[in-house]
Amino acid sequence: MVVDSTGLKIFGEGEWLQNKHKKKARRRSWRKLHLGLDLGSGDIVCVDLTKDDVGHPTALPDLLEQIDADVSQFIADGAFDGEPTTAMLVERFGAPLEIIIPPPKTAVPRPTAAQGPSGRDQRIAAINTVGRLAWQANSGYNQRSRGETQMGRWKTAIGPKLKARSFPNQKTEARIGAHILNKVTALGRPEFEPIA
Repeated sequence: MVVDSTGLKIFGEGEWLQNKHKKKARRRSWRKLHLGLDLGSGDIVCVDLTKDDVGHPTALPDLLEQIDADVSQFIADGAFDGEPTTAMLVERFGAPLEIIIPPPKTAVPRPTAAQGPSGRDQRIAAINTVGRLAWQANSGYNQRSRGETQMGRWKTAIGPKLKARSFPNQKTEARIGAHILNKVTALGRPEFEPIA
């Protein structure tokens, strides 16, 4: 599973003032769209829309509640790095879960890492040993680009703006958009067959 997020523009009061009175809007209004992608099927398995001040780890519990299948691998960007995220994922999917989240460049192992390194300590050590780019290739972190591709599909097929005015309707619009993208993906997915 890959989790990623992007911003979607909403038509708010600032834009209305700009259009009607030709005044420059002080602040653009937007929402954060969080998607979870199944790497095997290519389907969006969870979707959530939050206000722009909600961080990635804060949105994660609502995303995880939507998943009713086993997850063996979780890939996300560095915004999810931290012990609370790891604890939440292990509690939800079990200890064999492979978590692939890059620590920040300034990360250091815990003082007790020599006695029993955590998964994060192991990632830090691997990056220090082989370098960040080699770690990304070896760990499978590069699969995260499929989540970014899905965001690009969203903005191309569904659009970069939300049309609904109220927040509950915008959340519904996001769920409908995910359903539509899953249908389009299923229609256009190639099938490969071995030939003699």
